[in-house]
Amino acid sequence: MSPDHASQFAAGQRPVPPGAQPLLFCRETARYYHRLFSATYSLRTPTVKHMTKLRTIGATGPGFCAALLVVTMAGAQMPLPAAKPPDGTALFKQQCATCHTTNLSDPTRQGPSLFKIVGKPAGKADGFRYSAGFAEANFVWDDAKLDAYLANPQAMVPGSNMAYRQPRAETRTAIIAYLKELN
Repeated sequence: MSPDHASQFAAGQRPVPPGAQPLLFCRETARYYHRLFSATYSLRTPTVKHMTKLRTIGATGPGFCAALLVVTMAGAQMPLPAAKPPDGTALFKQQCATCHTTNLSDPTRQGPSLFKIVGKPAGKADGFRYSAGFAEANFVWDDAKLDAYLANPQAMVPGSNMAYRQPRAETRTAIIAYLKELN
């Protein structure tokens, strides 16, 4: 090792072979390439900065105006009308039609047809096999019996297979009114 190389090691520098250019240290290399890259490909050029500012203003302005419009419209809205309760036909279709029909031409489902049920004896419809509780039932369907049955079928007819219960009196009344229309 030449004395020149020894002095470079002592000074913390790498020895440079004769005729070769010295290598840059990592920090110097990073600075060198960063300057080259950022000058060519920087995303913070004056044009980009200007366009970003315009986009920000453009997005904020309409957004603020829309929010202001919504707040203004919310205060000026007319109150909605009170929701009318569903009629018996709609309630029957939603809650009863899965198991029951309202005419005699449809095939029998899980429950008997309820066509002209008001005034008929309970558990006596032709073509339907009733549970043991209904086979022993001895009453005629009227408003009061239908209301009690829809409220709690097992309490009204022990051994009944119907799992449906309707706790709301106004819903039961609407369904019973619809069944009376079928008579």
